[in-house]
Amino acid sequence: MRTRRAAVVSALAAMSMLAVGACGATAEKKEGTGKSDEPVTGLRIMVPNTPGGGYDTTARTAAKVMEDTKIASGIQVFNLPGAGGTVGLQRTVNEKGNGKLTMQMGLGVVGAAYASKSKATLSQTTPIAKLMEEAGAIVVPKSSPYKTIDDLVTAWKKNPKSIAVGGGSSPGGPDHLLPMQLAKTVGIDPKKVNYIGYDGGGELLPAILGNKIAFGASGFGEFLDQIEAGQVRVLAVTSEKPIDALKDAPTLKSSGIDMVFTNWRGIVAPPGISDADKKVWIDSLTAMHGSKEWKAELTKHGWTDAFTTGDEFATYLTEQDKAVAGILAELGLA
Repeated sequence: MRTRRAAVVSALAAMSMLAVGACGATAEKKEGTGKSDEPVTGLRIMVPNTPGGGYDTTARTAAKVMEDTKIASGIQVFNLPGAGGTVGLQRTVNEKGNGKLTMQMGLGVVGAAYASKSKATLSQTTPIAKLMEEAGAIVVPKSSPYKTIDDLVTAWKKNPKSIAVGGGSSPGGPDHLLPMQLAKTVGIDPKKVNYIGYDGGGELLPAILGNKIAFGASGFGEFLDQIEAGQVRVLAVTSEKPIDALKDAPTLKSSGIDMVFTNWRGIVAPPGISDADKKVWIDSLTAMHGSKEWKAELTKHGWTDAFTTGDEFATYLTEQDKAVAGILAELGLA
């Protein structure tokens, strides 16, 4: 997920891209493999935020692997940003029965649906698959006076409102929940946190590099290129254990902060799609998950494999929905 999560998509362009029939995606399957004799065609994946963010990278990576492994051909990935992903969620719900369309989503859309009081809900969609999980990271620009997470927390506790934290999601999303949970853990009232939300990592990164915020909180994969180039510095990661891709970055726990935070991403389809269309998506993604190409991408981006499909993913989505609703209620946002 390199350098991601700023493009403005016009309403006419979005409408044009989404003017697609509700016909199903079909292909003959090799028994027991979940892979087509011929590549599936006509599939489309909507990314509900700007190019360059985590959802965007995940969707385009999945599409590329399916193309490269001949699981599918001509997959269209397009962006429909707005309102933390709920513009895309509403479009997905409106596309009832369209078996060729799915939406890339994750914890951010779960929270945004509550925070923005979206009329469309994830419970109206058809859960397809959870693809991966990713730890968060606390990052600062190379010119930052904060050299360690302790430096940052000490200054933050002295005057919370003077320390601006940016994230690539609107209130309710993972980049918002992460600093709120961190604040609570270190003894700062979350309601005093000066959080600035950006529509994906593609907008967040320039804010960090331009010193518009004191620190950023997001998935670590958003910053890998800049970390390697020395443009940003990782103060801590939110995983249970150190991350291979960031060997020198301490965890919050090893820094004396008892907190672990994990983000995740998955795929949902519109309501009312046929069982056959649902099977095409699940079989295609299952075949992708089993490929060496996908495993290589997981390693490359530092993603944790957390693949589940269908009913199992639906159960997980329901649990996440309840958990996020509880957290946002504490913050007075739901």
